[in-house]
Amino acid sequence: MPVKLLKEFLDSNRIKYISISHSPAFTAQGIAALTHTPGKELAKTVIVSIDDRLAMAVLPASHQVNLSLLRAGAKAGTIRLATEREFRDKFPDCETGAMPPFGNLFGMRVFVDEILTKDKEIAFNAGSHRELIRLGYEDFERLVNPQVLNFARLTGAAAA
Repeated sequence: MPVKLLKEFLDSNRIKYISISHSPAFTAQGIAALTHTPGKELAKTVIVSIDDRLAMAVLPASHQVNLSLLRAGAKAGTIRLATEREFRDKFPDCETGAMPPFGNLFGMRVFVDEILTKDKEIAFNAGSHRELIRLGYEDFERLVNPQVLNFARLTGAAAA
């Protein structure tokens, strides 16, 4: 979903949002620094394979997915990180690694870590490594209807 289509989707649902253009950044922490967005408010989308079906795990940029916790919360038999080869074709108009957390638009389940639900706003890649969208978390939840679980853990650098 290119940036234009994402904005059209948000506009058609009368969602108020802010679009932030920035120089190219390829890591969630790099985007957070460039856009002056706290790492806990910047959501990153990690594609996982749960019982051989692709799904999105959405969590703060400063955290990593704990696959054991996600598997237990999703009541899944198997779980692993999906390979780029497995999911690249699902997001033909998005830059790899910049998929917005709208799995409902891609036929995927969405799991969001409960940490993100505590903030008023959520920010995320808009399909490119050059643009960020920020909107109210309640609006995101209403549009995506994610399953809220506890599966994120601080990364080694952020935990220190």
